[in-house]
Amino acid sequence: MDNLELLTFIDPEQLPYGLLVIVLALIANRVLTRSLDALGERLTDRRLLFKQVSAVARFVVILLATVLVVGAVFRLSDQALLTIGGSAAVAIGFAFKDLLASLMAGLILLFDRPFQVGDRVEFGGQYGEVVEIGLRTVRIATLDDNLISIPNNRFLSDVVACANAGALDQMCVHRFFLEPGQDLDLALRLVREAALSSRDVYLNKPVTVGARQGPLGAGWTFGAELTLRAYVLDGRRELHFATELTRRVLSAFQAHGLRTVGEAAPAQMPPP
Repeated sequence: MDNLELLTFIDPEQLPYGLLVIVLALIANRVLTRSLDALGERLTDRRLLFKQVSAVARFVVILLATVLVVGAVFRLSDQALLTIGGSAAVAIGFAFKDLLASLMAGLILLFDRPFQVGDRVEFGGQYGEVVEIGLRTVRIATLDDNLISIPNNRFLSDVVACANAGALDQMCVHRFFLEPGQDLDLALRLVREAALSSRDVYLNKPVTVGARQGPLGAGWTFGAELTLRAYVLDGRRELHFATELTRRVLSAFQAHGLRTVGEAAPAQMPPP
């Protein structure tokens, strides 16, 4: 099919209408996104819901705009469909196979929901908040404020870990390492008190502190590993909670004479 044959399927008089629909769709998506994000920031307990509605709304607007533009600009007669279904369709299919794969993967992510906009996920060594599930990529804002774009279809084959699964609250895990011979009962109590006294902790879910004996050889010199598991009210407070918790625990340990790894001499730390 040459260029002249292709032009016969386009209605030039409808091109301004098609362009207008595209512009209006872009404006509508931007207005919807900003409005719903603003509502989510004001009504924090429903922030994730507004983000999810925004993601679905963008897909709906783009789909409707595509249908309107194609229906108005292209003359889709039987002959046109037959011609498009030939060599041109094959060429376009090869050229856009990755884009189409990402588009289908994006739809699957929206309806299968392994994670949602607003969730905190870890994927491919990157951890952060999902800020957008787009037509081609998922965008993740990391804790150091980098915006990472990952093709949608990668999430269908690789492992992704979701920290809060659509909930506003989120579990946080923190570990502390004691020198050998320390008062373990006192250390457990101090870690628990430090967590419970935080304004970020979600008290409707359990706060637990566990301990296990740590290795003393092969360059590791700690006697006990303490693990705190607690939920924060909002996943965005994760870093603030970690900072406050660490400060309070280390201050309490110092006040009670408890020694943590690194106070006396550097030690090789085991993997978490």
